[in-house]
Amino acid sequence: MDVDELLPDELLTRIRGRAAGYDERNEFFHEDLAELKARGYLGLFGSTDDGGLGFGLEQAAAAQRRLATAAPATALAINMHLVWTGVARVLCAQGDDSLRFVLQEAAAGEVFAFGNSEAGNDSVLFDSGTEARPLPDGSYAFTGTKIFTSLSPAWTRLGVFGKDDSGAEPELVHAFITRGTPGYTIRNDWDTLGMRASQSNTTVLHGAIAPAARVFRRLPVGPNSDPLIFAIFACFETLLAAVYAGIGQRALQLAVEAAQRRTSRRNGGRPYSQDPDIRWKVAQAAIAMDGIYPQLQGLARDVDQQAEHGTQWFPKLVGLKLRATETARDVVDLAIRVSGGGSYFAGSELGRLYRDVLAGIFHPSDPESAHATVANAWLGPLEDQ
Repeated sequence: MDVDELLPDELLTRIRGRAAGYDERNEFFHEDLAELKARGYLGLFGSTDDGGLGFGLEQAAAAQRRLATAAPATALAINMHLVWTGVARVLCAQGDDSLRFVLQEAAAGEVFAFGNSEAGNDSVLFDSGTEARPLPDGSYAFTGTKIFTSLSPAWTRLGVFGKDDSGAEPELVHAFITRGTPGYTIRNDWDTLGMRASQSNTTVLHGAIAPAARVFRRLPVGPNSDPLIFAIFACFETLLAAVYAGIGQRALQLAVEAAQRRTSRRNGGRPYSQDPDIRWKVAQAAIAMDGIYPQLQGLARDVDQQAEHGTQWFPKLVGLKLRATETARDVVDLAIRVSGGGSYFAGSELGRLYRDVLAGIFHPSDPESAHATVANAWLGPLEDQ
């Protein structure tokens, strides 16, 4: 199955038609999720033997880009599920089956969410403010607060991590809990400027226990070369870039439609598509987007093919994410300038894209972190002062 078959035009039309209502009501995308689930979308990365669709990251990124043209908040939330299943696929391709159960359960309809982000934790995956307390049977009890937990109303499996300080050296413990696990609370606090349908509420863990069988990594605090870290980073950054590429793509389409629809009294009723300034803005947006598509496709393919980028892997990934989010923001801005004051009204799709695209600023890696990563790769680390 190719991406157009998986996400046919009529499905995207229905999803796009619901997006404004979800946004206005600050409501989760239950109908979208049901339709995507019925089409096997949750099992994108699973092998056909496990009931999945057998997609790699290149195909999954193309699917997410297409979905985001219809409903960015739906695509962004689904991203978090696809990060975990993508990580499982990347590890399996390297001979590590520790997360194969993720692929099998996703293909069976389980919804995975990403419960790693913590307020003020700029170390991201290399440290945690959440306590991971070991129990005698090998399970862990997690206590801490996780922010931006997309899919909050619907997840059935939540990936969490925390720090175990009980031994000689602290360890970062990665595990999964289920929806039925006691010891967590989901706050109803997602009332945001954009990406509202993602319902990325705060999750408070107060002794939530992950059984030993679902504890899948114990890593040292600080940067390390474990394949899990690369897999999370590669899938997270690439799939994020795909969503924002979809936003930019849709904004460009709307700009073209507006330029052809709007007319200028000053120019004798001719459409704005004949106005040199408008044409320049549309061309600028198109040129910007043309640079994103091949980079996204190429880097996703490199992950699938386990290309050898060595120390340049992380700079390439942060560069893709930063360029996609910043370009999409610029393109939405140009599209609004082309479309005129109508885009300022609450019901405007472009107005919603303008609010949604701003979320790209806040996803890791932020511009400061991305530039530091790239500078370190090219210039070496900063010397001690």
